[in-house]
Amino acid sequence: MADSPLIISCPVVGAELTREIYPALPITPDEIAEAAAEAVRAGATIIHLHVRDEDGKPTQRVDVFETVTKKIRERCDCILQYSTGGAVGTPLEGRCAPVSLKPDMATLSMGTMNFGPDIYENTEKTITTIAKSIIENNVMAELEIFDYGMIEAMERFIKKGLLPKRFHVDFVLGVPGGMSGEIRNLVSLSDRLKPGQEWTVAGVGRYQLPLTAHAIAMGGHVRVGIEDNFYYRKGEPAKSNAQLVERVVRIAGEMDRPVATLEQARTVLGI
Repeated sequence: MADSPLIISCPVVGAELTREIYPALPITPDEIAEAAAEAVRAGATIIHLHVRDEDGKPTQRVDVFETVTKKIRERCDCILQYSTGGAVGTPLEGRCAPVSLKPDMATLSMGTMNFGPDIYENTEKTITTIAKSIIENNVMAELEIFDYGMIEAMERFIKKGLLPKRFHVDFVLGVPGGMSGEIRNLVSLSDRLKPGQEWTVAGVGRYQLPLTAHAIAMGGHVRVGIEDNFYYRKGEPAKSNAQLVERVVRIAGEMDRPVATLEQARTVLGI
């Protein structure tokens, strides 16, 4: 895995951020599609996709996912990864619904947790229902790990045959209520994986940059974008998702870690 070209994922909008907090947030289908295209031109090969409705609120409506997907495909070629998390409180049926469009990948969170002031609920029924939808639609899963207990849950679900046979792993670190983004936590989590298992780290807030640099050195992959962190540096909002991706490309270049082309990313992930 250490020799794998670096796969860069970009979460271009997310479900929690608002324009009151970050005025440059892409909300409309065209804005989201253009932000995705800019990130791909900068070096991202995976677009982690949430969408917004006509009022700018997070939604899991299939028609909106379909519209945004079409607009992204018209602008660039990339691996599209749908979120099945939605926003906190999204009903299970809605969380699964967009997977029917058969994206390249879809996320699958591996446990319930406090999420800031809210509860992000992922019961066994939720996990197995989303997993079944992913399997039935022949979509590759990305298993989201927010805490150490979730990687142990992942192992239990695998033994029971309840998860897709093909999956990628994403460590999401720094969410208040989950595991922090300290480097020792990333090392501990990645050491738990079987040899050869590819993984990505998504550092939230101030953890994004240090986790990115360490993941590059460790042979992992990275996720950077304004869903996870809308600051370029302390006190300075990022101009765009593309600006955050461009920095990763520069860091990877200095560390002699080649950035994956789309074809290479598909090969590494087995898509």
